Parts: sequence; structure tokens; C-alpha cells
Amino acid sequence: MAKLTKRMRVIREKVDATKQYDINEAIALLKELATAKFNESVDVAVNLGIDARKSDQNVRGATVLPHGTGRSVRVAVFAQGPNAEAAKAAGAELVGMEDLAEQIKKGEMNFDVVIASPDAMRVVGQLGQVLGPRGLMPNPKVGTVTPNVAEAVKNAKAGQVRYRNDKNGIIHTTIGKVDFDADKLKENLESLLVALKKAKPTQAKGVYIKKVSISTTMGAGVAVDQSGLSAVAN
Repeated sequence: MAKLTKRMRVIREKVDATKQYDINEAIALLKELATAKFNESVDVAVNLGIDARKSDQNVRGATVLPHGTGRSVRVAVFAQGPNAEAAKAAGAELVGMEDLAEQIKKGEMNFDVVIASPDAMRVVGQLGQVLGPRGLMPNPKVGTVTPNVAEAVKNAKAGQVRYRNDKNGIIHTTIGKVDFDADKLKENLESLLVALKKAKPTQAKGVYIKKVSISTTMGAGVAVDQSGLSAVAN
């Protein structure tokens, strides 16, 4: 059996895996245990009461967190004419059509988000095998295929997170950095949960948000008592 590091031993001693923590206590615990030499992300896992095997119960979307994610996001946009100019003005790092597609085919992918205007999808469609496996393929469900590319760029820069349940019906995403004020992390989490509730499939029955856990990049998951979360309780 692998030997536990000193750091993991401390985490195991501090985190009670059988307990659901008040959100304020959970955040304080994450901050206390975040001893990595970099600014760790604070991630969330939300177990949903859906049947992920059924396409009409899958949950996918995007929302802008009120306090952002703390990450610097580089955006590539497929657009032409006025849309291309608007994307540049909004802060997109890369804007183009066939020329941008050629860069990507060569493996030049210095970006985190890809946005496309609907008329550009004829070009983007050629890149499915490259962008798809990396989770970068533009999709109207998450607002990355849109006639308003400037707004999409601004949202991406402002801290938009995209979410999609995995095969077990769990959403994994980020709600900020460990150096964020506790109130900002809590408000980001509440905002995400509100978005998830709005995205609830009509076919999903029973308890929808079954479990909420937060963790840092290098830390253990801490289960959150949902009764202290207004987005779930209301």
C-alpha cells in the first residue's frame, strides 16, 4: 500500500469524510489545508438526480460567476466582417476563419475557449476531431456558437464556467481560487447552483441536487450541508 505523504495525513485527520460541513466551515477548512506552493483552484462536484444514460436528462450549459474564476482566459473566435472586428474589440486573442483553422490543424492551440458565429461553423466543422476531444468544440448549448460573438468573448473573459454531467450524473467545475474571500467563493457556488437548477431536465424525478462537495486542486473533497445553501434550500 502506498505510503501517505505528510500533507495527505494532515488532510485525512482534519476532514471527516462522514460529515456534511456548513459552507462557511467547509471553505475555511479548504483554505487551512491549501498548503501547495501555488494558488490552488477551488473545484466543486455536484451529484445530480438524473439518469445520465438518457440523453433527455443530461445537463449542459454555461454561466458567468459573479466573481469570476481567477483564471486568465485566452479566446479564439471564428468570425468574419463586423463580427470579427467586434470580437477583437471585446478582447479576443485570436480571430480568423480559414487562416485560424490552418493554425489549429498545425497544432497551434494557444487558447482556452473557442467561439464561433453561426456562419463560421462551415469552417469549424472541419476541426471536430481536433477540438472535440479537448472539449473546445463550439456549441450553442453553452453559448459558444452565437451571432453575438462580442458578448460571448466578454462572458468568457469575465469568468464564465461551462458544465456538463459525466456518465455518473456528476457536474465538475471550478468556482474560483483558494485566495478568494470566503464570501466570493460562496456566492460563486450559489450562482452555479442556481444555474444548475434552471437547467433541470423536466424528465428528472426526485431529489435533483443530491450532493455538493468542494475541494482544492491538491486537497480532499469536503461535503457541504445543503441546508446552508440558499440556492438549494429555496
